[in-house]
Amino acid sequence: MRDINKYFVGAHALDNCCFTLQKGEIHALVGENGAGKSTLVKIMTGVYTDYDGEYLFCGNKVHFQGIKEAQQAGISVVHQELNMMNDLTVAQNIFIGRESKGFFCSDKKLNEKAQKLISDFDIKVKPTELLKNLSVGKAQMVEIARAMSFESTKVLILDEPTAALSESESHDLFEKMENLRKKGISIVFISHRLGEIMKIADRVTVMRDGAYIDTLKVCECKIEEIICLMIGREIIEEPKQRSGVKENAPTVLEVTNLKSSKVKDVSFILNKGEILGFAGLVGSGRTEVMRLIYGVDKKESGEIFVNGVKRQINHSKDAIKYGIGYLSEDRKRFGLMLGLSVMDNIVLPSYTKLSKFGFVSKKKCLSETYRLIKQLKIKTFDTNQIVKKLSGGNQQKVVIGKWLLQDMDILIFDEPTRGIDVGAREEIYIMIKKLINQGNSIIVISSDLTEIVRLSDRVMVMSEGKITGELDISEANQEKIMTLATQG
Repeated sequence: MRDINKYFVGAHALDNCCFTLQKGEIHALVGENGAGKSTLVKIMTGVYTDYDGEYLFCGNKVHFQGIKEAQQAGISVVHQELNMMNDLTVAQNIFIGRESKGFFCSDKKLNEKAQKLISDFDIKVKPTELLKNLSVGKAQMVEIARAMSFESTKVLILDEPTAALSESESHDLFEKMENLRKKGISIVFISHRLGEIMKIADRVTVMRDGAYIDTLKVCECKIEEIICLMIGREIIEEPKQRSGVKENAPTVLEVTNLKSSKVKDVSFILNKGEILGFAGLVGSGRTEVMRLIYGVDKKESGEIFVNGVKRQINHSKDAIKYGIGYLSEDRKRFGLMLGLSVMDNIVLPSYTKLSKFGFVSKKKCLSETYRLIKQLKIKTFDTNQIVKKLSGGNQQKVVIGKWLLQDMDILIFDEPTRGIDVGAREEIYIMIKKLINQGNSIIVISSDLTEIVRLSDRVMVMSEGKITGELDISEANQEKIMTLATQG
């Protein structure tokens, strides 16, 4: 691809971009959210047809007029968010739309064809099993098998394939990628996890602000060099050396003996101006504790004190009333209304605050939205842009803006940087520190231990629904945290 240009209303999305892919190569494509990666991939796969520039595939000049045309040429894509049908079987998902060339569809033949693919990819599922019964990792493998079921496939594009996978599932995926490479399949690998890129990729192409920056051989570069190219500056990720909490700071949140079916007698305090990290393995109970505090789930027993006063929190409305805001780990399901605009998402929970005599003031809504867009550096064309069209990092900033407008004193950030590129992650870290300087108190749940030791003043570690340790940041490190996180 040479000198690719793509325009949207009010934006130059791709500016003379270049990309080359060799046979049997795993080529990583990286950049911040909004760098233009998705736009480039949509041109590769025929989603966008109105662009300028030269596109060569297998030596021939092409200009695909649709997804099907690109697929027939040999380009298949596996999207970050799985495009599967949960109530259909594995075999039906693999061959949807291609069940039969005649009038009748034979489930037996379909299952036999699917079984061959399943065996080739060593997925360890039955072709008759419903997709909704599979783990995310196995469903991901099924989608890759579907992409490779097109006999013409020469190029496989994987968009954030490990975002929802465990470490062992990611390892299995990398093995499958290696096997495909040996068969001469070329792979475009899009990921924010630079450590994975260093393990699996041959080359890496960096994009920034819709422009091509550079292509590097992975064996000849370091992660720090890639980061610097991605964001145009160096980022130093050093752990915090000591707590920034003032001596004798008052306690703003106290939880005692909190219990539910998944939470076992949890107690802790949060002080004013403190970042309290919650670490632990997936399923350790961290999110479950926060959902009890926020009133989303019902507790069996336990007490919650806000600013020294015992509070009954039976609903999220109660938590909001007492100054507690919760940013869910799944922002798309619980934090945003994807079909509404940036302004609607930010101001909707604050209509009472922005109303006079029962009427919502559009002037106030616009003013507050512009203020938060500027404060949080949300990249959007205007306040009316639909949220689902924003990058992941900018979507997260919209969720944060919603809570900032409501002036919450206590904020719970559950996996605040999941699926967000390194540049946007740095901006969120800076913003969290600014909130602390303004007097907020913050709980951060994160599976990224580097993030925990960089942000936290104190760390609570959980395992199997209970707290297994508490560490002041001056004594915390990743090894100590992991030891506590694996205790039974």
